[in-house]
Formats: sequence, C-alpha cells, structure tokens
Amino acid sequence: MSESKETQDENSERAERHAKRMARKKAVVDDSIAAAQEERGVLVVNTGNGKGKSSAAFGVDLGACLQRVVDSGWYVLGPQVRDFEAAFARHVGVRHALGVANGTDALTLALRALGVQPGQPVVTVANAGCYASTALAQLGAQPLYVDVEPARLTMAPPALAAALAAHPVAAVIVTHLYGQMADMPRLAALCHAAKVPLIEDCAQAHGATLNGRQAGAWGALACFSFYPTKNLGALGDGGAVLTDDQALAERLRALRQYGWTRKYEVTVAGGANSRLDELQAAVLLAKLPHLDAANAARRAIAARYSAAFADLPLTCPPPPGPDHVMHLYVVRTPRRAALQAHLAAHGVASDIHYPLADHRQPVRAAPPPPLPVTDQACAEVLSLPCYPGLTQAQAARVIEAVRGFFAGA
Repeated sequence: MSESKETQDENSERAERHAKRMARKKAVVDDSIAAAQEERGVLVVNTGNGKGKSSAAFGVDLGACLQRVVDSGWYVLGPQVRDFEAAFARHVGVRHALGVANGTDALTLALRALGVQPGQPVVTVANAGCYASTALAQLGAQPLYVDVEPARLTMAPPALAAALAAHPVAAVIVTHLYGQMADMPRLAALCHAAKVPLIEDCAQAHGATLNGRQAGAWGALACFSFYPTKNLGALGDGGAVLTDDQALAERLRALRQYGWTRKYEVTVAGGANSRLDELQAAVLLAKLPHLDAANAARRAIAARYSAAFADLPLTCPPPPGPDHVMHLYVVRTPRRAALQAHLAAHGVASDIHYPLADHRQPVRAAPPPPLPVTDQACAEVLSLPCYPGLTQAQAARVIEAVRGFFAGA
C-alpha cells in the first residue's frame, strides 16, 4: 500500500510540475499575442524567393485562431487538424484528407503509400521547381521527365502516352502549374488504361475546377502545400494528401507518424515524422471559406493584365476560368532579363518560376533528355505581382511599367 501511495504522490507531483510548465508557456504566448494586437495594415509583397511574403489573411482574425489553440493545450494532430482535414476533403470532393508537415512530404508519403521502390521510373515534368524530383530522390525512384504543352505548360498527354508505352512506370505525378490545371481528362484516361496510379501535385491549384471536378479529385492521391504564398496558405509550412481510397488513407495515416498503427507500434515501413500542427490547421480552417473569393480576386487581376497586354509582343496566360486560379501570373518573352531589369528600375517586383529545369540541375549525373518546350519556357517565363491584396493602383503601376518597356523597345 505504501508503494502505491508513493507512486500516486509521485504521479501527482509530476502532473503538477507539468501543469506549471504549460501555464508558464501559455503565459509567454498570451503576452506575445497581446503585444501583437496593435491595429496595423499588412503589406503583402509578391516578390523574392517566397520568404517574407504571404497570401492575404482573407479578413480572418488570426489572433483568435492562435489563442484558441493555446487555450486548448493541444498542438499536434488534435481537433483543429481533424476539423480542417474533414472540411478540406469536403471542399475538394474526396473522402479523406491527411495533414502532413509540408507539400514535399505529401509527395514523398504519397509515393511511399503506393509502394514505389528505389530505381522504379515515375513520370513527371521538369518545369515545376524540383519538388516532385526531390520527393523521388527521397525514395531513390527514377524520374522519367516528359515535355509539357506549349499553352498550359503542364504535362503533354502525347508525351505521357509515349512514356507509358516505352517504360514499366510505377506512378505518374501530374503538376498543376501556376494555378492552371493540367489536361486531366486525357491524362487520367491514359493512366487508367495503363493501370498506373496517378498522383496530382496541387500545390499551386487550390480551388481550381475542371469539368466540375476540383484539382485533387482526379488521381489515386493528391498532394497539397499550404506554404504561406499558396492560394490557401498557412502561417508556416503545412501540407496534405487527399484520397478516396480507404486503404491508402489508413496507410498514409501511419506513414506520417513513424509508421504507427498504434502508439509506439511500428507496423508500416518507411514512416516519417510529418504532422500538420494545430496552429497551422486552425489558420487554414478559418481561411478555407474565403478561398473562392480570394481566387476570384486573383482572376480579376489577371484579366486586367491580359487585357492591358493584348497588343504587346508578350505571351500571356490562358484566359482565367474555373480551371485556373492564378496562383501566379506568368508571361513569356525572349527578352525576359531586360524586362525584369526595367520592372525593377520602376519599383515593380517580379520573379522567375522556374529558371532551371529539373533535368538540367547540377546534381543530376544523367544526360538531360530532350524537352524543347520545357527548356524554352524556363528561358522565357516571368511572374508579375498577382495576389488578392494587390490594389487597383498597384496593378496600374505594373501595367504602366510593362507597357513602358515595350514602348521604348
């Protein structure tokens, strides 16, 4: 009895110490939130390499989101994550959404869930920033790069058909680029006919819809990033894998947390520590109802740009429609360097997404395959400011600077 009482006392003391530690941590966070309550505007600057810029806050009380999580005392894979997963799955139109640490982890875990093995070829494109290539490298799988369509700059169906006919492909990763959905009816049909699983990379296409189906509802698995610059962005890193397949969902649920099916019991090989935290989930849950309006704002800016540039020797994006949520407004010109320098001189930020294709990265030992459309695009693309917080005056300034460059040509 004495040992039992001692154990109870020890447990009570431990719980009391834990409660005091958590109270001290909560006090620090509370003070930080209180100090941040000063009314001030948020200037969203769409420039640089992604650091320091954010998608619009959508009018959401972010302080309240954070306070709710702090008050709960639950910070990883708790009720905010569960609620966001359910809401996001409903929004996209699939059965399951699994929150993970970031978009690259989403791709890596999706490939693991499908059982892709080292050395196996996986078809993807080379003009989307190396994210799919990074995931494939994590597994030791072999990227099989195919070319893109000239208009969309997404995977060309004839190129995919040729790859599927020539190689024993383990999977296909289709990237929706700049907010533009790929030709999913044709690409999905090719994968279905070849019995090859299709993974959608939807990191730049939150809310895009084609033939009544959202990006993320076409493949066996779909991967999203919630990096702050995305159309649906968190306050830090975050990602998700979506699927309609119950078995894949259960496997992913284990893979994101060490391979556990029960706590401390590893039953699925290849597990990782890749979990969406409660703070990010709370922010995403609050912002999700505003996603469609934010996308509409992006489309309106894009339409204004395209109308203003219609008479210029400049290739503009396809007209904004449901299948394009204008994550980036990307023009193409062989005079990119001169245009970018002119814009910078006139105080207009721009960026290049992406200057060096995956198949030409220095880390690759293999000779680059011939991808002429990809190579030309990487030499010409230039991203102009396009985000929900951009004012009419700022958009006019961008237009004036672009037109001024070609007027002086």
